[in-house]
Amino acid sequence: MGPKVSIIMGSTSDFGVMEAAAKIMDEFEIPFEINALSAHRTPDAVELFAKGAKARGIQVIIAAAGMAAHLPGVIASMTTLPVIGVPINASLSGVDSLLAIVQMPPGIPVATVAVNGAQNAGILAVQIMALGNPELAAKLDSFKENLKIKIEKANQDLAEMKFRFKTN
Repeated sequence: MGPKVSIIMGSTSDFGVMEAAAKIMDEFEIPFEINALSAHRTPDAVELFAKGAKARGIQVIIAAAGMAAHLPGVIASMTTLPVIGVPINASLSGVDSLLAIVQMPPGIPVATVAVNGAQNAGILAVQIMALGNPELAAKLDSFKENLKIKIEKANQDLAEMKFRFKTN
């Protein structure tokens, strides 16, 4: 079983955020790999990874970076695979990372989620892969329905809470 999704982070200090993407891959039973590669400290390894990812069966890359957030864009410049960028809140509340990832030049797109939004990056990867996989699409439909059910349950729980001046 080879990986279909690659989760890449600039350093292992990003794992606390990126674990959420890994959990989504597990939930949807999608084989994935997870590695630390740095656009600045290991540029040759990043190039080798990016240029070889498609041949290894990778379908989507989720790349995270904080501060000098070049990793997702550098990877996207070397592959035609979809790259999802996760800005990490390493400084400036993550706004520096967000802007670095989202402001790519024409021809080098990087889909970008919220700061520390690795869970949504995982879900977006599933959505991309589900386009050509009816079984995965059915799991995704069920996942989205369960989100709705959770909110409806939470609203019921709120309705049952008693306060002296609560009107609903």
